[in-house]
Amino acid sequence: MELIGSSYKGDTKNGRMEGKGEYTFPTETTYVGETKDGMFYGKGVLHFPNGSKYEAIWENGIAKQGSFVFADGLQYQEKDWDYCDGCDRCFYSELCNGLRPAGESHITDLHPPRVIPDGCYDCGDGFYDPSTRVVTAYTGSFLRNADDTEHEWIVVGTEPEKPEDPNNIH
Repeated sequence: MELIGSSYKGDTKNGRMEGKGEYTFPTETTYVGETKDGMFYGKGVLHFPNGSKYEAIWENGIAKQGSFVFADGLQYQEKDWDYCDGCDRCFYSELCNGLRPAGESHITDLHPPRVIPDGCYDCGDGFYDPSTRVVTAYTGSFLRNADDTEHEWIVVGTEPEKPEDPNNIH
């Protein structure tokens, strides 16, 4: 584990994770819960560095049933999702607490907002520089390169239209 930057604290059997424990990934995401035969098994929670979490029932390392809660407390719903659909891009805190007065509108979900470099966008897990197409963690470390879909979503607020299939006859 140490060779790939992961760590584990907890019960073991025959040198493998077995029982209750805490597994930390190199990304600082942490699994806290039950393990069996070296895998996530039973009740467990993935805690993400941005404060969100995924609670699930695991079987052989695969989540079989679970729920995701964003860092701001919004719980994801697979059906009847009515948050941030269509052109509505309000923050969950605005739904809970109402809109701020004119001239004090939210530019992020935090008040006061994080300080990010000029020309960059706050994208929840870091800031995005559209000139380099790089998402950087708030701590300054590299997170990822944005693909075209993520770039469009962050900068324009929409997913790019998919090109029409020339073989598709209407």
